[in-house]
Amino acid sequence: MRDIAAQILEWHAAQQDYAVASIIAIGGSAPRPVGAALAVNTDGVVVGSISGGCVEGAVYELCRESLRTGKIQRETFGYSDSDAFAVGLTCGGTIEVFVQPVTAANRTAFEALLRSEDPVALVRDLNTGAAMALGSWWTVGATFHETVVAEARAMLDTGATGIRTIGCDDAESTVFVQSEVPPPRMIVFGAIDFAAAVARIGKFLGYHVTVCDARPIFATPARFPDADEVVVAWPNTYLADTHIDARTVLCVLTHDAKFDVPLLEVALRLPVAFVGAMGSRRTHDDRLTRLRAIGMTETELARLRSPIGLDLGGRTPEETAVSIAAEIVAVRRGGSGIPLGRSAAPIHRDTVPMPELRIPDGLEFSTQ
Repeated sequence: MRDIAAQILEWHAAQQDYAVASIIAIGGSAPRPVGAALAVNTDGVVVGSISGGCVEGAVYELCRESLRTGKIQRETFGYSDSDAFAVGLTCGGTIEVFVQPVTAANRTAFEALLRSEDPVALVRDLNTGAAMALGSWWTVGATFHETVVAEARAMLDTGATGIRTIGCDDAESTVFVQSEVPPPRMIVFGAIDFAAAVARIGKFLGYHVTVCDARPIFATPARFPDADEVVVAWPNTYLADTHIDARTVLCVLTHDAKFDVPLLEVALRLPVAFVGAMGSRRTHDDRLTRLRAIGMTETELARLRSPIGLDLGGRTPEETAVSIAAEIVAVRRGGSGIPLGRSAAPIHRDTVPMPELRIPDGLEFSTQ
């Protein structure tokens, strides 16, 4: 929806109502992805596209009807062999479209989605039309059950968009969650064999993976085919200048003091999700001594996960990568790392520790 943000925000500024039609599901071949949107205002002006022209006319009329009635609508469009003139997709696929009017009552949620420069998701109840925007630790708009909020945040974290039916106490909620976010970053420092396995599992978990090392002979795309990018640079210099956010995870696998210490001095002072460093317990103790010597505080050092990984007993690079990935998931989701069969805690947690709040300027919000 951000591709039509400029026009919609003009409508917001003019306090003008409109209806928005979004693709919430597709089947087979479809011209536009899930989340593509078309909007029509009260003057009949249309922006956006959901099918490249195949069903735009019919969807336009659905938007006009929703503006007249104030009601939400769901409609499925597909290819029909029996009627060559029927409204449908010439590509042979199907799309399901959700149409809802946007008025003063729910405008703030849509505005938060369109204005935020950070990762944000729009959550819409497909039965009632209630709408809420949420970032990592804030919400704007309607109030949803905490289980819906937790599921939506998990989807936002990986950039997922789609329909979810979620059990909430004795009822169910069917919602469409639309995430507007680049994938989270995993930066792996140290072009070693373990790094190749960590890059591979990082991609599997949905991260945009960068491998960084100061040695050009080792830091090559050929050695790390699963990485999105391979950077030749001093690790601390690269980290200080690259983009990070609260979802970024940093894996320091160099276990060499000349790289580790200046890198961790930068890393442990950044608002990232995870900082882990490889090495033996002796290496870890030596590393802490060196970091204290350059002025790192105990609070800063407490953020360091070292030796990196959960105790799985692994030895190979692949097993070590699974161990590292398991710790990252546990830290980011509030897990204990204890086998589920030995724990009475909920399998799916609704809350995890909250960092500093960040919300779009000028919007009322809740920390739901």
